[in-house]
Amino acid sequence: MLHVTIWYEYTQESGYLRRDLVRPGISEEDFRNFEFYTAQASEKIHQVYPEGLMAPIRKALEADPQMQVTCATLYDPDFGLPEELLEHTDVLIWWAHISHDAVPDELVKRIVERIQKGMGFIALHSAHKSKPFMSVLGASGTLRWREGDFCRIWNTAPAHPIAEGIPEYFELEEEEMYGEVFDIPAPDEIVFMSWFSGGELLRSGCTWTRGYGKVFYFQPGHETSPSYHNPYILRIICNAVKWAAPAKWRNEMNCPNILQSPEMLREKGRKQP
Repeated sequence: MLHVTIWYEYTQESGYLRRDLVRPGISEEDFRNFEFYTAQASEKIHQVYPEGLMAPIRKALEADPQMQVTCATLYDPDFGLPEELLEHTDVLIWWAHISHDAVPDELVKRIVERIQKGMGFIALHSAHKSKPFMSVLGASGTLRWREGDFCRIWNTAPAHPIAEGIPEYFELEEEEMYGEVFDIPAPDEIVFMSWFSGGELLRSGCTWTRGYGKVFYFQPGHETSPSYHNPYILRIICNAVKWAAPAKWRNEMNCPNILQSPEMLREKGRKQP
């Protein structure tokens, strides 16, 4: 069984803003502005995603009997990721937007260590500025952005497992524009490129390997756009979860376990390559 945890911020969706979950030392004026913005966003999110922002992703993953899915939020105890849950997570999906600073550095450190030991990590949309994403890649994740626009997503690596079942390109009528320059280290592979009607381009689907873990960033997913209802978007995320699955899970599926050391192989009496 592949254990997938979907962690998402929930601040905007809840419509309730806690000062301690925004950023340390925030001014009263900035906090009031955040409150106003959060209340507006909450109403729009519930119009587009009446069952919750992550509900389409959760349902798509749960349709696979090999996956067990847990949803967690910043507002849950231990910021949604108690040690036991994190240790039993095979692939962690991360969506965050305005409360990046509220995630404790100690938790970020544990997440990065888990990735390096083999846990898969998938950063969605505005998680490009999340602490785990920036920390595991060692980059700022900054990019250009503006409000919603028409987006065409090009499949630039059709043979990649994440692109399985995805056509040459597909289109989103409305998605927040993210554009280059995108401050990330050179990806292992660029699986998708996005073009917006304003002429901007973005490396919108990128992979990296960190230690034994696999990392995937995927741009679509603005909270008030219906991107997570798009079947191609959901297919890409499901593909990415399987691709990012740690070696121990691939071993259960009768695939080689790359995490086994030479000593472990010798103990099992298996030939080394």
